[in-house]
Amino acid sequence: MQVPQDISNTIVDPKAYADGRRVDDAFTWLRREAPLAQIKPDRYHPFWAVTRHADILAVERQNDIFHNGDDFVTLTPIEAGKKVLQITGGSPHMVRTLVHMDSPDHFNYRHLTQGWFMPQNLRQLEARIRELARGFIDRMAEHGERCDFARDVAFLYPLRVVMEVLGVPQIDEPRMLKLTQELFGNADPEVNRSGSAEIDEKARVLSIQATFVDFMTYFNTMTEDRRKNPRNDLASVIANGAIKGQPLGHLEAMSYYIIAATAGHDTTSATSAGAMWALAERPEQFAKAKADNSLIPGLVEEAIRWVTPVKHFMRSATQDSELAGQKIAKGDWMMLCYPSGNRDETVFQNPFAFDIERTPNKQLAFGYGAHVCIGQHLARMELKILWEELLPRLQSVELDGEPRNMVSNFVCGPKTLPIRFKML
Repeated sequence: MQVPQDISNTIVDPKAYADGRRVDDAFTWLRREAPLAQIKPDRYHPFWAVTRHADILAVERQNDIFHNGDDFVTLTPIEAGKKVLQITGGSPHMVRTLVHMDSPDHFNYRHLTQGWFMPQNLRQLEARIRELARGFIDRMAEHGERCDFARDVAFLYPLRVVMEVLGVPQIDEPRMLKLTQELFGNADPEVNRSGSAEIDEKARVLSIQATFVDFMTYFNTMTEDRRKNPRNDLASVIANGAIKGQPLGHLEAMSYYIIAATAGHDTTSATSAGAMWALAERPEQFAKAKADNSLIPGLVEEAIRWVTPVKHFMRSATQDSELAGQKIAKGDWMMLCYPSGNRDETVFQNPFAFDIERTPNKQLAFGYGAHVCIGQHLARMELKILWEELLPRLQSVELDGEPRNMVSNFVCGPKTLPIRFKML
């Protein structure tokens, strides 16, 4: 059926994701009326909006049919795409991370660091992560009875964890946070390089390119150091890594650092802040979590579903195929709408309620299949430890102003979360 243009435009609008309600309403309409529809928002090439939980999983399972690397892997307006192709000499990708790869490269590059993120290795980090969590909770307490939980805790705790794993010194953490926010918040005038929301698409691409260059300059220096003086950190693995006996190419190595240094903390930060926002508005859920430590894993999963920090990835069809009764042509572009899948009424009872006792919770915020988030176990550990340490000390919490989300249609969560609280 024909999708109303305002619905099509809403699901690509960064401001709609900051609002939350607008994009939720648009996805609810699509799931009900056109769950797999080919749409054409203003300024974009047509694509299929995949909004149902089952259909998102079906695409994620079929990596041979639906590729990451053949086309733009995130929503890219037509004019921005032209600029990217001009910069790269024809590639839709300015960087080449695991997100941009298909088999066999994806498997080979993922295997390089996968062991670092498996539960058996992460257990060695648990004591240090718990120490860090306690330190940031102490700092929260030092604020008195008010703080901005997003800026004072949620941004900084996962950042410290990931930078220690990667091998970035603490003094450089503010720089990593600033570059991450510039990258993911390039549509947000409060964090992007221009300070404006009204820059044109080509200028936005140049801004993103400049951020990538800053990242690469930093990590190129780190690579030289780790090749001379390898350490027990992820940077040394990347700097000295090899695929089939050959060192990583410069673009691939720099891209590996960038995804670790950005997605590795920003998504967990968003989920931490989103969980606090939800609990501050729902005293009964806060009381349940505080009274029963065994509910913390459920709180973590529900927070991941509730926030869904990664809003979409794009796929492109490698052949003519069929999905949910629709004919998909070779080359068609597809948007996997993760917030929609995580509100699917056929999978989640009362999906617009925040319920830490939700069982089962088949949230798909980490993706599925071969491209499932490599850092999912670390993220869950960080979140679980944070709430295990914070809830026993937190007597009460409520909002102390208006929280606001980042303006982004790709990766976003709360950017400011003023709270009033009492610590025990």
